[in-house]
Amino acid sequence: MQLYGLVDCNSFYASCERVFRPDLADRPVLVLSNNDGCVVARSAEAKALGIAMGMPFFKARSLYRNAGLAAFSSNYTLYGDMSRRVMAILAQWAPRMEIYSIDEAFLDFSGIEAAAEPQYGRQLVSTVRRWTGIPVSLGIGPTKTLAKAANHLAKRAGDGVRVLLDRTERDHLLDRLPLEEVWGISTRWGARLRAIGISHAGQLRD
Repeated sequence: MQLYGLVDCNSFYASCERVFRPDLADRPVLVLSNNDGCVVARSAEAKALGIAMGMPFFKARSLYRNAGLAAFSSNYTLYGDMSRRVMAILAQWAPRMEIYSIDEAFLDFSGIEAAAEPQYGRQLVSTVRRWTGIPVSLGIGPTKTLAKAANHLAKRAGDGVRVLLDRTERDHLLDRLPLEEVWGISTRWGARLRAIGISHAGQLRD
């Protein structure tokens, strides 16, 4: 059975900073651009405040002065090292791995029947968190595009795992998935597709 997993480190840069600052577990964390001018990464708490990617730091600081913001300058040496640690662990869970970015990797689970069960994914997610301190989400599907879509849903799941194999469930979820969450659909292409009446992933599939 053809089966792919997409592992994505959640709020990766911010999560890396938290590994060494457990006191920041529930506080909004920002990582700033090289000159500390703009926000380049946000924890979930910072996102919930409405802090946008690219927002000037002075503006975020003035708007959310009482929110307990913790801000860090970018530390790419740290992020690269943590990425290598995460990828080394993921490589043990599948015979083939494709590193997609510093915080994402596709795992080829083809032939691993256990990977179709959510418990397999939960073990993977918990192992990465336990060994590195980095929270990850895992989406599993019969294609890379569906694995990527499943990962979008996994970020909202309590256990961080979503398997898109059942056709009825898959169709239901795709009918609610925004176009721009489909792998390869940019904001510009999303606008073009919406202009001709295609507004979600299910319509695009059809």
